[in-house]
Amino acid sequence: MEKAAQSADSGGGGGSNSSSRSSSRATSAGSSPSCSLAGRGVASRSGAAGLGGGGSRSSPGSVAASPSGGGGRRREPALEGVLSKYTNLLQGWQNRYFVLDFEAGLLQYFVNEQSKHQKPRGVLSLSGAIVSLSDEAPHMLVVYPANGEMYKLRAADSKEKQLWVTQLRACAKYHMEMSSKMMNQVEGQQKNLVHAIESLPGSGPLTALDQDLLLLKATSAATLSCLGECLSLLQQSVRQAAPPSHKPGASDNILGWHGPTSHSTDQLKNGTLGSLPSASANITWAILPNSAEEENSSQPEPEPDSGPELVLSEEEQSDNEDKGEVELGAMEDQRSVILHLISQLKLGMDLTKVVLPTFILEKRSLLEMYADFMAHPDLLLAITAGATPEERVISFVEYYLTAFHEGRKGTLAKKPYNPIIGETFHCSWEVPKDRVKSKWTSPHPPISVHEHPMADDPSKSYKLRFVAEQVSHHPPITCFYCECKEKRLCVNTHVWTKSKFMGMSVGVSMIGEGVLRLLDHGEEYVFTLPSAYARSILTVPWVELGGKVNISCAKTGYSATVTFHTKPFYGGKVHRVTAEVKHNPTNTIVCKAHGEWNGTLEFTYSNGETKVIDTTTLPVYPKKLRPLEKQGPMESRNLWQEVTHYLRLGDIDAATEQKRRLEERQRVEERKRETLRTPWRPKYFIPEGDGWVYFNPLWKTH
Repeated sequence: MEKAAQSADSGGGGGSNSSSRSSSRATSAGSSPSCSLAGRGVASRSGAAGLGGGGSRSSPGSVAASPSGGGGRRREPALEGVLSKYTNLLQGWQNRYFVLDFEAGLLQYFVNEQSKHQKPRGVLSLSGAIVSLSDEAPHMLVVYPANGEMYKLRAADSKEKQLWVTQLRACAKYHMEMSSKMMNQVEGQQKNLVHAIESLPGSGPLTALDQDLLLLKATSAATLSCLGECLSLLQQSVRQAAPPSHKPGASDNILGWHGPTSHSTDQLKNGTLGSLPSASANITWAILPNSAEEENSSQPEPEPDSGPELVLSEEEQSDNEDKGEVELGAMEDQRSVILHLISQLKLGMDLTKVVLPTFILEKRSLLEMYADFMAHPDLLLAITAGATPEERVISFVEYYLTAFHEGRKGTLAKKPYNPIIGETFHCSWEVPKDRVKSKWTSPHPPISVHEHPMADDPSKSYKLRFVAEQVSHHPPITCFYCECKEKRLCVNTHVWTKSKFMGMSVGVSMIGEGVLRLLDHGEEYVFTLPSAYARSILTVPWVELGGKVNISCAKTGYSATVTFHTKPFYGGKVHRVTAEVKHNPTNTIVCKAHGEWNGTLEFTYSNGETKVIDTTTLPVYPKKLRPLEKQGPMESRNLWQEVTHYLRLGDIDAATEQKRRLEERQRVEERKRETLRTPWRPKYFIPEGDGWVYFNPLWKTH
């Protein structure tokens, strides 16, 4: 962070390269630097500082008391003089002429006093800055601005050091408070705007649901939220920049602004959204669903036999259901609904409390979405074919990076149904044995992305079985388990999602972990999942993944770090991902990868070889499911079939009504359980430690 200031300073003339301290009492020309407060209506008093000998002079109490002054608009510095500034190891300490502009909240420095009317060599904004003392060198002070830079400065003596510290802190505090006041004023004005719009009549030439007014209301709310997020980032920067002894507490609000309070969660729950059109249902907005606290406030009655049921794979058929979705951006007639909802949100709001329209739904449950992450089972099963731990961990990373493309259905910003507690999903895949090979063996012939790789003879294929269940409502936890008995491989995962409003986007955190077990090798690979974001929610929403995830195997010492990069504010590519696989005992990097998680990925191995995988051309293995008539009442497709039917027809009102009926039935059953004080018991998963495990996992039965 310090390098930016150092690079600007390293070429200056007239400075000293010695480490001896500089003095503001006398410059190299023998002149005395001065301090003037005359422009603020305050006379400069030479004795006030008590320095003598030409030190920096100021009226200590005047700066904080009257920043704007009482006379004229001439902008004179509050304090100026020579300080010694640390540049770098090569340049050392150099004399520079510093000017504190209190009104602007800026600390500027120049090569010398004669050049102070030219462009400064460096400028720091002091709003939110931390100014601290340091014993690293005599009479030293350090300025930590919110932008992450750092100025190490030395005064001539202790009195002059204290004078600079006092004035710099006063300036930083003043502008910090001004920022807070400005934010409160902006919030008040935005609140008045919203009130004025919502006070309009419900009918007539200009109503509260006018498209332009809704856009104005939504944009103003999002802008205020973004400003609040910027202030939050500023606070974080200040905390990170300050030395440990001067860092504010985690609960301190440095800028004194606690975010917009115009619309509380209670308002959203208790009628603020009462004017919504009928095409709305109690559904949370997320790329991946979050807790359905309002949507699924109740659950259906468990099936008579609450124990694990036998799912006959012989009854399963290839899934040929149309998964086509309509882009949200094409639904202009629904835009006013989204605008009205967004205008009610505030930064960081828990979106489980917000009603959102039915038309944003995908035609599948979250449980089925997790199954779609397994659309390349040949790559998963090929992990066991690795001859060494290094080959196996690299194969797992390759599979992990290719899983998200099909699971997310590209970048479509819709959301699956929030699963109901007790809801389950079952499916399986058949993978031809000749398609499961190690990446180190000769590659098998390519298959067209439109061709479904199937084995004519079941004895020549591996069977991969999958089951998912919603095991908890508060918090909302989804578990899924898959296994291949022939390859002695299984994956057990538990995860819950948490979403929040972020101004112009929605963020969803995936909390939990999964474990891949290779029983023949005695290896367990623990992995986490990335966050997801819905961007451009005021126009055409799109999805990107973000965050850092980890994969590790304690037995072998191998680990991987996978980073999903979000798009920069200006320029840059979307959907970027990078990965690095390391052998921790030797600190050796054995593989690196980069590319797009929904496009092309390039892998580079320690032996110098490279490989390119195009996720868009990988063969997709179709799921096999039982037909609806043979599914239980709590299986996802059977449970949601009416909602799916009307969504496919484009009848949003009918889909909403079907969902309302389902929810009402669930509420009745919930009340029954409350009356009988009967706790909910999942069918397929049991709690174990901090997570959940399948009731009959492969590692306990084989």
